[in-house]
Amino acid sequence: MKNLLEINNVIKTYGDYTALNNVSLQIPKGSVFGLLGPNGAGKTSLIRIINQITMPDSGTVFLDGEPLSPKHIADIGYLPEERGLYKSMKVGEQALYLAQLKGLSKEDAKKRLKYWFEKFDIASWWDKKIEELSKGMAQKVQFIVTVMHQPKLLIFDEPFSGFDPINAQLIAKEILQLRDEGATIIFSTHRMESVEELCDDIALIHKSNKILDGKLIDIKRKFRSNVYQIGVSTENKEAVSSLLHQNFEVLPADFKLFGDEFICNVKLSKNQSSNDLLSVLSNHGEVKHFVEMIPSANDIFIEAVSKNN
Repeated sequence: MKNLLEINNVIKTYGDYTALNNVSLQIPKGSVFGLLGPNGAGKTSLIRIINQITMPDSGTVFLDGEPLSPKHIADIGYLPEERGLYKSMKVGEQALYLAQLKGLSKEDAKKRLKYWFEKFDIASWWDKKIEELSKGMAQKVQFIVTVMHQPKLLIFDEPFSGFDPINAQLIAKEILQLRDEGATIIFSTHRMESVEELCDDIALIHKSNKILDGKLIDIKRKFRSNVYQIGVSTENKEAVSSLLHQNFEVLPADFKLFGDEFICNVKLSKNQSSNDLLSVLSNHGEVKHFVEMIPSANDIFIEAVSKNN
């Protein structure tokens, strides 16, 4: 897959402080790319460079094969974490103004806004002022003005801030729809469950350095621990426990099942397979639960950052 955005060896300093230290990223076309990292890692500095709010001290940025330049501003939609709507302006008036700043004619802007306002069931907000809206309501308007000019690249910084679970799911669905329609999306968040749901690829920045990147599924494979959650219905829990301790590394369990099963976590060695474990269990009871503990994005985030502290 061709990359829409390529960031090569970017360095950004502010006085004696290095915000980005030789960071390189490749953002595939038509993907949702998770840009992750603790507070102060350098994510915002990188987003500001992509938006040409600031420039790198060294390194290059290419958008769709061309060196990033002012003409590409129209190809980017940016939803910042700190929202920027004018509180005293009416919703419709402001949306039209921002659409025209992105190069849309007034007529095209009205058509696209009508589509989005009807889609989000907010047509009645047109003559309301932003200050009359709740945070979540204003977020919907901000989302619309970010995407309505159909840019090649969308950058969402904490897009679910202020949303209840229902509206967060609505926006998540729209993000995936935009990807399916051809948009490339950079998604920055601390909500790891959203990363699991939305992201195809991720990069993790910590203390100004990129410490991992790649397809999320490949990174999960790299961080897998060969630990399985076990639940066995048996008349002799002590015998099963003893057998497992003799043959495997048994770990405490922190999950619950519906019945009175014997439960534990089992870590397999390099020479052991899941079939070895399943065979032992099935010979001494009815296996009710047998699940490999796949590392979550949250697990990976914590482990990778902890190793690099």
